[in-house]
Amino acid sequence: MSTPQTAASQAAPIAFLKGHGTENDFVIVPDPENALELPPRAVAALCDRRAGIGGDGLLHVVRSAAHPEARALAAEAEWFMDYRNADGSIAEMCGNGVRVFARYLQRAGHAEAGDLTVATRGGVKKVHLAEDGSEGGAGDITVHMGRAVLPAAQAAVTVGGREWPALNVNMGNPHAVAFVEDLAHAGNLFTAPPVSPASVYPDGVNVEFVVDRGPRHVAFRVHERGSGETRSCGTGACAVAVAAARRDGADPAVTGEPVTYTVDLPGGRLLVTERPDGGIEMTGPAVIVAEGHIDPVWLESAFG
Repeated sequence: MSTPQTAASQAAPIAFLKGHGTENDFVIVPDPENALELPPRAVAALCDRRAGIGGDGLLHVVRSAAHPEARALAAEAEWFMDYRNADGSIAEMCGNGVRVFARYLQRAGHAEAGDLTVATRGGVKKVHLAEDGSEGGAGDITVHMGRAVLPAAQAAVTVGGREWPALNVNMGNPHAVAFVEDLAHAGNLFTAPPVSPASVYPDGVNVEFVVDRGPRHVAFRVHERGSGETRSCGTGACAVAVAAARRDGADPAVTGEPVTYTVDLPGGRLLVTERPDGGIEMTGPAVIVAEGHIDPVWLESAFG
């Protein structure tokens, strides 16, 4: 396989698509053979909402066998979601991103309705694409998100002089989940809320502020690490559902009964189910809204 070239060095325009899952939006760059190099500055330029295409992150679509971080997973999953945050940093997982990634594979003819697997830095994720958009009553793609890990180390979140304890939940990426009286208490989430002690999250953290809407029904706002406030966060929805279940005294591993929470976000609604074996399923929509080509002359400025 040839050495990847920088995106700006390619003579031909670079194909892209734009998609979203509950308004968590992504620039999609198909690159099956991993022929493009997308350094952080280029990713940030593409995700810029005023000077670029705009997105909460970038989905680099690569065959697992062609990517050094995913070759070991190629036997389990043909495709690797090389996910980047809007600032160009690399992230382990993105729940909404997996659904949009799967929708792209379906659109491109690489997948059909039914089951498929997607490799991520957070492990291989099983995905189910429904025949129609009605599955689970909240969309048409279900992602098996793996198990939640609840580390012992806990932290607190502070905004505007208020402080709340935050449950430490890891969904392949770190989350601090705080239950508040009003979502307005989260303040301006474009900057990261202070979390202490910082040693609990040495690589940064996604912070969720959660309110109750009814029995097993919650809503939240989120600051996503590397992206600021977003309209939705799939791994955050899973972390919130697990945190709410534990707060409410529900643990499927103990009761043997699955627990489902309806989770509302600014961009829509997700259903999250935790199974007795610890597995978590998230169901929601995914939409491709546009496709086109990136001008390599414009993108070259990102490599200056």
